[in-house]
Amino acid sequence: MTHQHTSPFTDPAAVARYVDGPRRNVPGYDSLLRMSRILLAERVPADGRVLVVGAGGGLELEDMARAHPGWRFDGVDPSQPMLDLAAQRLQSAGVPGDRVALHHGYVQSAPAGPFDGATCLLTLHFVPREERVPMLEEIRRRLKPGAPLVVAHLSAADGSGAGGEGGAGERGLWLSRYAAFQVASGVPPEHAARARDKIAAELAVLTPQEDEAILREAGFTDVQMFYMGFAFRGWVASAC
Repeated sequence: MTHQHTSPFTDPAAVARYVDGPRRNVPGYDSLLRMSRILLAERVPADGRVLVVGAGGGLELEDMARAHPGWRFDGVDPSQPMLDLAAQRLQSAGVPGDRVALHHGYVQSAPAGPFDGATCLLTLHFVPREERVPMLEEIRRRLKPGAPLVVAHLSAADGSGAGGEGGAGERGLWLSRYAAFQVASGVPPEHAARARDKIAAELAVLTPQEDEAILREAGFTDVQMFYMGFAFRGWVASAC
């Protein structure tokens, strides 16, 4: 698996803005973090090891490390500046360095594990459709049988009517709601409009049905949606 798509977080200005971005862009972001670690904790033991895919920035690493002081983490991200930001954040939060190992690269750069659980938050929508199954297979191979994977990313109906979520212009409607949420969070309207148009033109935003099918194709079972925030969806699944 090559998985060499360009990271959107190589620009220093984008890295500097990242800390505030998820809360402006993602409805219920802080609750999404809490729900994610609650789902992991159902099966990850008190001294468990967790793989964090797309760990740059360190927001979910800090959240999980504070809530579960016995967990150890391996985080992987293709953006070194974002990993540097994560390291700074964890150090400021007082998280001991021996609890977190950060790896520059893609999933195949992560240790073989086996891990007790994994997260992939706000990452898969940057991955082309044809690369998602191989990427998720790499995650699954690193998980213990039955270990949980929590994913959340942009996922919206395509307007085709498939699966009961269709209707003319439905994807555009959800992306407009995404932009409206940004504006309500303090983003200038023109910036929110550009972000919406960029997503529509450049990101591989799949339907929820496609996302669930990809998880199953990659070898995950018991796929359950637990989160929906306008154009974002989140699932928890189990490794075979």
